[in-house]
Amino acid sequence: RGRTADEGEAAGNHFSVKRRALPSQSHGGDRGARLIRIVLKCLLVQLLQHRVFTMVTEETKSKKQRNGECIINRLPVDLIERIFLGLPVSTLLTCVGVCKHWHNIIRDPQFVALHLQCAPSYALLFSPRGLVSGEPYPSDAVLIDEAWSSSRYAVPVIGPDDFLFGSCNGLLGLYTKTSMIKIANLATGECLHLQKPAKNVKGDHFCFYSFGFHPVTKEYKITHFLGDCINGRRPHNKDRFNIIQVYTLGDEKWKDFRTPKALSLISVRNSGVVNVDGKMYWLTEDMSANCQHSVMSFDLLEESFAMTQLPAAYEDHDYYGPRKFWIRDIDGKICIVTAQTSHYDARTVLGELQIWTLDNTAEQQRWSRKYNIKNPPNYILGPHFVHRDRILTQLGSDDVCSYELLSENFKIDLSKMVKLLDFSPHGQNLQSHNCVKSLVRLEVFSKAGIVRRPKQWDGWELKKWEAWEQNLAKKETMWSRLYEDEHKKTASTQSLHARLNHLLPQILDDVMRQQICMKNNQICAAFADQQPRSLRRLNWVEQKRDEETLFARVEKFIDITMAATQAIESVHDMIGRVTQDLDVMFFNVF
Repeated sequence: RGRTADEGEAAGNHFSVKRRALPSQSHGGDRGARLIRIVLKCLLVQLLQHRVFTMVTEETKSKKQRNGECIINRLPVDLIERIFLGLPVSTLLTCVGVCKHWHNIIRDPQFVALHLQCAPSYALLFSPRGLVSGEPYPSDAVLIDEAWSSSRYAVPVIGPDDFLFGSCNGLLGLYTKTSMIKIANLATGECLHLQKPAKNVKGDHFCFYSFGFHPVTKEYKITHFLGDCINGRRPHNKDRFNIIQVYTLGDEKWKDFRTPKALSLISVRNSGVVNVDGKMYWLTEDMSANCQHSVMSFDLLEESFAMTQLPAAYEDHDYYGPRKFWIRDIDGKICIVTAQTSHYDARTVLGELQIWTLDNTAEQQRWSRKYNIKNPPNYILGPHFVHRDRILTQLGSDDVCSYELLSENFKIDLSKMVKLLDFSPHGQNLQSHNCVKSLVRLEVFSKAGIVRRPKQWDGWELKKWEAWEQNLAKKETMWSRLYEDEHKKTASTQSLHARLNHLLPQILDDVMRQQICMKNNQICAAFADQQPRSLRRLNWVEQKRDEETLFARVEKFIDITMAATQAIESVHDMIGRVTQDLDVMFFNVF
C-alpha cells in the first residue's frame, strides 16, 4: 500500500466517536489478509470500470434499481470499509461521488477517525517567505514520505505570504499579515478563515500562535500569546505577556486566560511551542532554576497552568557559547533539546546535544535522558526534528539531511549524513512538522461567528508576486519553444537521413559510400523523450531542479544540433568529391 509524497467530519467534531476496532493485522494472518486486500482492490477497480461502461444504460433505470444492481453494495459494510481504509484521500474523494452508499460510508465520522489512525505520516518542511539579496521568495513547503522521497508540487493551501504555526490531524494552521488566520486541510484543500483575536498588535508573530487537538473532547484549539503592545501602547514589559487567548473551532469567540505571572515572549519565540495530549508546552524564564528556564504548560481541557523544572545534568565548556534550550515533540512525548551554541551565531549548535524526555505518570513527572549526541548537526529544526528514528536537520543553512539515531550515546559521522533537499538560497528559518493526509472536514465549523470570507485579491494575485509569476511563465515558454525546436530538428534530420539513404546506392566508390553512410547515421538528432508539462505549481526545490534540467537540455540541444550540422557538412563535402551531379542531387535532397 505504498504511497508517494504527492498523493478527520472528522475526528475532531464536538461529539465523541465510538471507534470500531481496526482490522486484524496479526502475524499469523498477514499473508491471507494481504491476499484478501489485493483481491478486494481488484474487485473495486473492476466495479468502477463497469460503472463507467454501463453509465449510459443506467440513466434509464430507477435509482433503486441501480443501487440494487451494484455488486459491491451487496458486500458487508465492514468489508467495504476495509477496502476503503487502504485507499489514499485523493482516491476516496473520487469515490465519494460514485453513489450515496459510498458517500455515507466515507463521510461517516467513525470511518474518518479510523482512516486517520491508518494514515501514513509525512515530514512537512516549511520555508517562510523572506528576502534574499533583495529579492522576495514566497513561503513554500515540501512533503517527505515514509520512503524519504520528497514531493514535487507545492501545497496549494499554503499561500506565498502564509506562515505555518501548527499541524494536527491533517489540518494546517496558517498565519497571515491580514486580520485573519487560516485553518486548511492539507489533502482536500478545504479552508476556514478566522478573525484574529486582536487587531493592530505590534510585534505579533506567527510563532505566538499554536494549534492542537484534545483527544478527550475531540476539539481543535488555537492558542495565542497576547503581547502587551496593543493599539500603539508600549508599556514597560513589551516583551512579555499576561494573557493566553484560546479559540475552539466552532465557537463564537476567543477566550482570554490570565497567566499566573508575566511570562517571556522572547522565550516562546526562541524555543518553540508544542501540543501533546491536550496540553500546550513552552519554555519560560525562571531565574530561580539552575538553568534559568522551566517548562510552562497550559491544559486545554482544564484551562489551567503548571510549571515543571528542567533536568539539571549539564556540563558547560568555556570555549563554547551560551547554552540554549528548545522544546520539541518526539513520538508524542515532550522533549527538551539542549546544547551550547556559537559565540557568533546563536543558531549554530556546538559540543554535545542532549535530548531529555518528560515521562508523565499519575504519580509524578520524571525526566530521562534519551540521547547524548556528539558532533551534532548545525541547526535544530522544530517543532519535530525526529522522524521514523532519524534526525532531520540542516548542514549549513540550506541542505536538509537525515541521520539515523543509532543508540543512546553516539557521535554523528558527517560522511554518513543522507542529503535530502537543497533549499538554497532561502533555507533560513526552516520548520519541520509531522503531518498526515486526512478526511477531516472544516465545513462543520463554518457557521461560527468569527469565520470570515477570504479577500477577493489574495495570494499570488497580489502585485508583489507579479514578477515571480512572470519569471515562471518565461520558463514555461522556454520549455515549449525547446520542445518545438527539438521536434522540428528531429523531423528535418530524419527526413534528410532517409533521402540520403535513397541516394547512397548511386555512389559507386565503396569506401566513400561507407564513409557517407557513417556520417549519415550521425545526422539524426536523438533527443530525450519529451515529458508532458504539468499544470500544477512545483515547489521551490523542484523549481530549481526543473530550471537546471531546462538549461542542461538547452545545452544538449545545441551540442546535438552542432554535431548534426557538422555531419551534414562532411557529407556534402564527400558527395561533392564524388561527382558534381550527385552534389546537385544532394542540395535538392537537403
